[in-house]
Parts: sequence; C-alpha cells; structure tokens
Amino acid sequence: MTRSHEAAAGATRTASLTNRLVLSVALVLLAGGSAVALAAFAYGRQAAQTAFDRLLVGAADQIAGSVAIRDGAVVVDMPASAFELLSLAPDDRVIYAVFDPAGRLVTGYREAVSPVREFGSGRFAGEKVRLARISRTFSERDFSGTVDVVVGQTTRARDALAREITRSALLVVGLLGLMMAGLGAFAVRSALAPLRRIEAGLATREPRDLTPLDVDVPREIGQLVATINRFMSRQARAFEIMRNLIADASHQLRTPVAALRAQAELAADEPDPAAQARIVARIHARARGLSRLTDQLLNHALIIHRSDAVPHDTIDLRTIAISILDETDPGAHDLELDVPEDAVACRGDALSLVEAGKNLVNNALRHGAPPVVLAVRREGDLALLAVSDRGAGMPEALWESAGSRFDRTGAVTPQSAGIGLSIVAAVAAAHGGTLRFGQGPSGAFEASIALPVAP
Repeated sequence: MTRSHEAAAGATRTASLTNRLVLSVALVLLAGGSAVALAAFAYGRQAAQTAFDRLLVGAADQIAGSVAIRDGAVVVDMPASAFELLSLAPDDRVIYAVFDPAGRLVTGYREAVSPVREFGSGRFAGEKVRLARISRTFSERDFSGTVDVVVGQTTRARDALAREITRSALLVVGLLGLMMAGLGAFAVRSALAPLRRIEAGLATREPRDLTPLDVDVPREIGQLVATINRFMSRQARAFEIMRNLIADASHQLRTPVAALRAQAELAADEPDPAAQARIVARIHARARGLSRLTDQLLNHALIIHRSDAVPHDTIDLRTIAISILDETDPGAHDLELDVPEDAVACRGDALSLVEAGKNLVNNALRHGAPPVVLAVRREGDLALLAVSDRGAGMPEALWESAGSRFDRTGAVTPQSAGIGLSIVAAVAAAHGGTLRFGQGPSGAFEASIALPVAP
C-alpha cells in the first residue's frame, strides 16, 4: 500500500465536495428554473388574455357604435368589421348579444349572458368562452337607458398563444440553465483547484520534509495553508527535539559512561586501599555529574516540548521565585530572596519558568560568589526573574554564545554539562523573552530572564 493510499485509508470518507457543490448548484438552478417556469406560464396566460381581450373589446365597441334608437326601440345594424378582428383566431367560435335596458335580448345569442363586470367567462356549445361587455347609454325623448353589448369567443387561440409563450420562455430558461450549470461546474472545479494543488504539494513530499508548504492559493484558503504550515512547524520542532535528545545523549553520555567503566575496572584491580578510595571518590563525582547531565538533558527536552504543548497562563513571578527557593538544594544557605510587594505578572508556563530559574540559581551557587540573590522586579514593560552574585561573572565576550548547548566557555567548568543556560535561553524564547547578562541594581553580576508584562 502506498503512502497516499495509507493516508486515504486513515481518513474519514464523506461525499465528494465537488459532487456536493455541483448538486447544490443544480438544486438552486432547479428551484430557480421551476420558479421561472411558473412565472413564464402565468405571464403567458396573462399576455394571451390581455391580447385577445383587447380584440373582444374592439369588436364590442364597434357593435355598440352601430346601435341606434328608432321609434323608441333599439335597432342594431351589425357591422361586418366587428368580426374581422375576431377572425384572427380562425379556430375559435364567436358569439354576441345586444340587451336593451330591461335586459331583453335585442339580437344575438342568448348564451352570451351579460357579465357582471367588464369581462367574464361562460360556456357555449360545451366550450369555455371569454366574454366582454360594453355599455352605451341613451337619453332621448322617447327612449332613455343603457344598452349592453356582449361579445364572446372560445379560448382555443388564447390557450395556444399562452402555451407558445410559455414554451418559448422555458426554452430560453432551459438554455440559460444549461449554460449556468456548465459555468457552475467550471466555477466549482476552479474554486477547488487550490485544494488539489495543496494535495499535490503534500503527496509528492518525502516523509521527513516538514518545510512550509509553498503553493499559490486564494486569500480564503491562505489560512488553511498557514494552519498546515503551523502544524508542520510544530511537528518539525518535535522531531528536532527528538534528534537533539538522541544526539546529545549519544555525544554527552558516551564519555562519562566510558570513564566510569574504566575507573570501576581500576578500582577493582587496585590492591592499595588508599588508592582504591581515591578512585571510588572520583567514580562518585563522575556519577553525580552524569546524573546532573541526564537530568538536564531530559529537562531540556521536556521544556522545549512544553513550549508547544502547554498553553500559557497569567502568573505572578513572585510565586515562581518562591517555588525556585523551595526546590533549591536545602544546603544553599547563601541564597537570598528579593521580591516586591506588588505582583509582577506575565504569561507563561510555571513549570518551565521554575526549571529555568533553578538553572540560573545553580549556576550562580556553583560558579559565583555569595551572597546569591534571587530577585523579581519590573522594568517598564518587562518582568524580570534575575539571579545575581558577587563573583567575577561571565566575560561579556561570551554572553552571546552562553545559551548554546554544551558551551564550556566562561565560568562553566569541565564538571558542568554546559546545558543549563541553554535551557534558560530556550524557556525565555518560548515565552517571547530573552536571557540577559549584566550588572544588577546592586552592582553585582546578574543573569536574568526578561519577559513581557501581562496586561
């Protein structure tokens, strides 16, 4: 099984994002198309109704114009032109009627019942008809009243026109829908192209390649790439910690272990009790140094790991100083504590800061001159955890390299592992601060961790 197959097997399979987006776009187009189809059908019926109603009104108006009053009676001279307009729909049947003011039929079809309003519907010979009414009022000496003219027409032509308008509209909507569906599919594939570039960039990498992913993506996906790069950066740091721990253990433990073995063999073969006691004393000193080195190696790896894994809380550096004092060797009678009355707050990991402070205190106790003072103070926007002593201190030329692992310069002796200050520097960097050297307020040499003050 290849790496890509293994990765795919470990992932939770869900529906294709492309298919889901295409389906969503299709549903939107379908809903929109249905709404447009209903609107087109309604518009087609309304347009056909309006067009043929105008023909009915025109025919009724011409018939009404031919109505006259003779000897007090309604007379209609039916104009042929009135039906020429309606002959535009040759498949439809036409009916008409003229009613006097009393509602009696003057001429035409009795089925052409006068609609209550201007337009109405009825039935003629089993077919639905559309009716239009025009009223004409007369006021003469021997006749007064309103004559109603009703003209009707079956609805075959107007129904056919409505269907034709609807079909034409649906054809246009269908073509536009297909074009929009194609454009939607193209847009979906184009929008997902950056994800495929990210996939290709990750799939072609070697397992140990944890460098930042460099792909050209839109701003909306840039945050995803940044998150992936941050994750890979954390993984790279974790691997670096493991590599450093293995390299450090291999480099630093081999020599003292070999020396212990050699001296143990000498002690076993030494017949002189006094010489043997001296060798045992050296073995004891070597064992203590080896124990201290092992503790520092493990602490260094733990602190670097915690810098990524443990969230920072708001803490008071005074409590850190008290914890350092409590955990320092009880035999260190030369250690003094100097803390202010007000809190000095910063954000950080208490365990890491305590370990860093203990390393500063142990270095001062081992290599400096009493009294050793553990102090907490605030300088502007910085919170300081400082250790000072009355010794000569580290030469200024060595301050820059003092935080390097296994540095044996300056005040560090061959019995020291040379990793204590590197732990302090790593903790300071993980907290957004620095490891500083110089003269303290009392004029003594001082090593301090300077951290940003918490709001």
